[in-house]
Amino acid sequence: MKFGKIHRNGEAFVERYQNDLRLCQKNGISLVILHLIGTYPEIICSEIGLRRFQEIVDYAEKLGIKVAFENTKKYEYLEYLFSHIKNQNIGLCYDSGHCHIYLNDQFDYDRFQNRIFAVHLHDNDKSDDLHLLPFDGTVNWEHVMGKLKECHYEAPITLELCYRYDYLNMSIEEFYRKGYEVGQKLAKMLELEVV
Repeated sequence: MKFGKIHRNGEAFVERYQNDLRLCQKNGISLVILHLIGTYPEIICSEIGLRRFQEIVDYAEKLGIKVAFENTKKYEYLEYLFSHIKNQNIGLCYDSGHCHIYLNDQFDYDRFQNRIFAVHLHDNDKSDDLHLLPFDGTVNWEHVMGKLKECHYEAPITLELCYRYDYLNMSIEEFYRKGYEVGQKLAKMLELEVV
């Protein structure tokens, strides 16, 4: 989304997200996750973009909905946003695959220690954002889960996986079963109750 650019669609984006937030509230959804950047060319952080994000976050707070921004390709954008938006209603959706491929596993967990509202866990081999099952790539899961544990993360674990590549050699049921088993293993590493 082009929040940082001054163009006529910027306000329409804000209105669209506010409408989405109203739908979330109507359906009992208490947390939304947003990307700071999409597939657009690199953009520069700007006051107008910041103002638009502030509008969305403040509106979400009025509706009782928390907003988690996902770590994506540019860590600087996340730092900029958290340094300038003064609202305890915002947090982080920590994405392990993005951290591995885009940030070379360099992440300031201490900075976000009490602000991790959600996690998207998946693996890759740093060649692309592959969304592999954890332990099928090169993410150091002992490190990641240890850091999340230090951050006192106790919310649900979301495995953000894709049924493609070599996984197509197994049935979708086998893929789901393996994903469930991996999810249980990760939950145990966090000492969460396994269901």
